Amino acid sequence: MSECTENPVSSDSIDDPVCVRLDHLVDSTSRRHPDAVALETADGHTLTYRSLVVAAERVCHAVAGSGVRIPNRIGLVASKSVEAYVAYLAILKLGATIVPISSRAPLAWQRTMVQCAGLSLILADPKSWAGARELENLAAVSLVPSPTADPAPDPVPFAREEPQAAGEATAYVLFTSGSTGRPKGVPISHANALSFVRYIVDRHRPGPGDRMTQIFDFSFDPSIYDLFVAWGSGATLVIPGPTDVIHPVRWVSSRRISHWMSVPSIISMAAALRELPADSMPSLRLSLFCGEQLTVEQAEAWMRASPAGTIENAYGPTELTVTVTAHRLAADMHTWPRTSNGTIPIGQPYPGHDAIVVNDGRETDEGELCIRGAQRFAGYLDPQENAGRFLRAVGGHLEPLRENCPPKPDDWYRTGDLVRRDGDGTLTHLGRLDSQVKIHGFRVELHEIEGALRLHPEVIDAVVVAISARLGGAELAAYILGGEVDPRELRAMLVEILPEYMVPPRIRRLEMFPLTSNGKVDRPRLASMATEIGARRAEGRS
Repeated sequence: MSECTENPVSSDSIDDPVCVRLDHLVDSTSRRHPDAVALETADGHTLTYRSLVVAAERVCHAVAGSGVRIPNRIGLVASKSVEAYVAYLAILKLGATIVPISSRAPLAWQRTMVQCAGLSLILADPKSWAGARELENLAAVSLVPSPTADPAPDPVPFAREEPQAAGEATAYVLFTSGSTGRPKGVPISHANALSFVRYIVDRHRPGPGDRMTQIFDFSFDPSIYDLFVAWGSGATLVIPGPTDVIHPVRWVSSRRISHWMSVPSIISMAAALRELPADSMPSLRLSLFCGEQLTVEQAEAWMRASPAGTIENAYGPTELTVTVTAHRLAADMHTWPRTSNGTIPIGQPYPGHDAIVVNDGRETDEGELCIRGAQRFAGYLDPQENAGRFLRAVGGHLEPLRENCPPKPDDWYRTGDLVRRDGDGTLTHLGRLDSQVKIHGFRVELHEIEGALRLHPEVIDAVVVAISARLGGAELAAYILGGEVDPRELRAMLVEILPEYMVPPRIRRLEMFPLTSNGKVDRPRLASMATEIGARRAEGRS
């Protein structure tokens, strides 16, 4: 099995002290590998690194030449088109912060992001132009010019609103819903992002000739891995078509993918469709999974399909810049660690980061994961969101920061994730703190039930949701992927493992889980489905 070092890449651009912004990395790569392919879209369009930079400079020229003052933040509403990638780089080259807005997000959500970010200018590619114009009453919307291989015009001087020091300037702002459902803006600086990219390029060793996936939407932070680990190393970014990710073997084989990154749900979907045969993806050197818990069953299925590659399970909330811990699996599956919930550990923090596990204000081996270090953001766009999200050591105690108390670099970010730390410091993700529900007065961890369901040989994957019961309180509903199995058999198995109050009264088999736009299991949709089924049963319609 590869140790991800077969293709050493010159790290001149990564280590160059002059590269203090993400766009500087791309410029440096363009100088070193001008004719290497930087981008390959699903419809066959390609751009070399030279062409990518020239096209981005043309967009800069068009925006600056319009005579407007370049705002500190520029929105991008775009699909995965050539124009979108060019515009992404152009916004950074203009010295502005990019605020990606998913073209598939509800209009109300888009409007909220525009208002929270204070956007006065939004760029849109042709495919997203009509939808983006719905925002014209909030900001100026401009169409991205078509890329061209012609030489870029001479730079046009332009005025910035409030220029910042390059390294400390904000590279991008992404919005997360958190547990409240209200968008929270997460600003990530160039320094945060470069710390991540530099380490990952050294860890994964991509380079010219390698072909990396770009599955995630621009509004989801793993896209930063896709874009800048590729563009900082000279690899090719390969864009999937609408159905390619659901059929990974076909796509990986046809496009000769060497580096894969996605959420683990993709594995379950492919396995459920019986499209993950052994030795079917020999080109893969590295497969990285993040965004959800990676189960042992999922990892084993992917390993059998790509035996020549390495698998890593990575973890990190948006606030900690893409991923901040990782666990690399050994070639021998028999040596893999066995955890209480049947998932692969998330590993240990990257160098330059500290992690503590906290329960009731004290360090422990099972509790909330809190991290600080070079990738930790400096605080939310709305400072009021910082209250309670950071911990500070005060007189030997850990205390949450109060409202209007800005975080310091030594403060820990509270991830809201429940973990267990082993003796060697390896972390296992146990679930979200807000995934705890009360059933008949007992506190229940949904991930424990999911892990128990996956013990059945016919179950490929399982998701458990809590919905409102007819007579008040909460009720459990479980969904599984896999072979035909009687729900009564599953419940009988669970009774032998779990307390009776943790056994879902309803277990339903699906052909596929509904997914969000970023490939994660759509848990709210599953909860809605369970509620609808319960309502029909109550009315005697099913």
